[in-house]
Amino acid sequence: MNIVRYPDKEDWTGLLLRPRLNISTLEKEVQAIIVEVARLGDSALRSYTKKFDGIELDQIEVNSDVIAASQAEVAPALREAIDVARRNIEEFHRKQLRSVIITEPAKGVKCWQKPVPIQKVGLYVPGGSAPLLSTVLMLGIPAKIAGCAEVILCTPPDKTGKVHPAILYVAGLLGIDRVFRIGGAQAIAAMAHGTETIPAVNKVFGPGNQYVTMAKQLVSRETVAIDMPAGPSELAVVADGSSNPAFIASDLLSQAEHGADSQVLLVTDSEDLIDRVEAEVKIQLSRLPREKIASKSLENSKIFLLKDQIEVMEMINLYAPEHLIIVTKNYRELSERVLNAGSVFLGNFTPESAGDYASGTNHTLPTNGWAHAYSGVNMDSFFKKITYQEISKKGLQQIGSAIMAMAEAEQLKAHSNAVAIRLKEEGDG
Repeated sequence: MNIVRYPDKEDWTGLLLRPRLNISTLEKEVQAIIVEVARLGDSALRSYTKKFDGIELDQIEVNSDVIAASQAEVAPALREAIDVARRNIEEFHRKQLRSVIITEPAKGVKCWQKPVPIQKVGLYVPGGSAPLLSTVLMLGIPAKIAGCAEVILCTPPDKTGKVHPAILYVAGLLGIDRVFRIGGAQAIAAMAHGTETIPAVNKVFGPGNQYVTMAKQLVSRETVAIDMPAGPSELAVVADGSSNPAFIASDLLSQAEHGADSQVLLVTDSEDLIDRVEAEVKIQLSRLPREKIASKSLENSKIFLLKDQIEVMEMINLYAPEHLIIVTKNYRELSERVLNAGSVFLGNFTPESAGDYASGTNHTLPTNGWAHAYSGVNMDSFFKKITYQEISKKGLQQIGSAIMAMAEAEQLKAHSNAVAIRLKEEGDG
C-alpha cells in the first residue's frame, strides 16, 4: 500500500481517486452492448455470453427442476449458515416497515402516504470471480418482504455454463420467480429492455464491476430505475495507536480480495500503527488463495497519516466510503461525525465481513463516492410512495384562499378557478 504522510488538503481530492477505466471509452462500449441487446434480444445475449464468458448457451433460463435439485449440492453446514443470515436479514429489514399515518394539517384536510411495492424488479448477482450467494439474500429478502409481484435474477454462468448451486439454492429458498444465466452489462440491458426470454422490469438492483455499474447508470436514463451506482468494492479504516493491527489487516484484505479494481484505505494519526499494519498485511496476504487479486488491489490502495482525528474524519467524509470501519478508542464519538458512508462498522469485534453476510444489514451499498447522496439498499428501495389527500368542503374553505392567491401569483387562472368553482357550490359537499 502507498503511504501518504500529512498531505495538503488541496491535494486530498486527487489522492482519493478510485481506480477506474477511461469513462468515455467505457460508456461507448457499454452503450453499444445495450443497443445490441435492445435490438436483437436473446441472440445478442448468447453472442455476448460466448464473447465474454466463453460459453455457448443452450438455455438462458435456469430450469425450475435444476433450482430444486440444487439443495442436494449445498453442504448442510452452509445451509445452516444461510439460515442464520436469512433470519437476521429478515429481522433487520422487517423492522424498517412503517404503518400508514394520516395527518390533518387543517380541519377537513386529510393527507397520507401509502407505500406500494414496485411490481417488477430485477436482481443482479455477480458471479465472475466469486459466486456471491449472499447478494441473493440481500436483494431477494427485502424484495419478498415488500411484496414485489415479480422478482427475477440474472447471474453469469461459470466456465461450464452452470450457475453455482448455492446461488440457485438461495433463489429457490426465497421464492425468486425466475433465474437467468446471463451476466455483465448485457444482463442489465436485458432486464431494462426485455428480450424474448427475460422480461423487462421496473427497477434493477445489485452490485457489479465497472461495466455493470455503467450499464445501470445508462439504462436509468432510458427505461428503468436503479437502486444506486454500486461498483467495485471499497473500504476505509479509521484507526489510532490503540487499534489492533492484525484486525485492521484482515479487514483491508477482506475487501482487497474482491477484485483488482477494489480499493482500501487506512486513515490514522499514528505513525507507529502504520508499520505494524503493513507487517500484518504481508503475513496474512501470503496465506490467501486470492493473493494475486488482493495484491493488485493493494497497489491501488493507500495509507494516510494525518495530524489529528479532526482531519481523519474530514478526509473520510470527503472520500465517502462504501464501507467504513472505526476502531479507535473513541469510536463512538467519531461515529457521530460520519456524514458520508454506505455502512459503518464500530469497534474491534465488528468486521466488515459481518455486514457482508449475517449481521442483518444490507451489503448492497453506494460506491465511488456516491455515499454523498445515496443510501444503501433498504426496504424503501423496493417501494414507491404514493401520496393521497381527501378534502371536505369545510377543509377547502380552510385552505382555498391560500391556493387561489398562490395560483394567481403564478398566473395560472385555471388552478384558481378549480378551487373557486367548488367553494361556490351549495351544500356541504
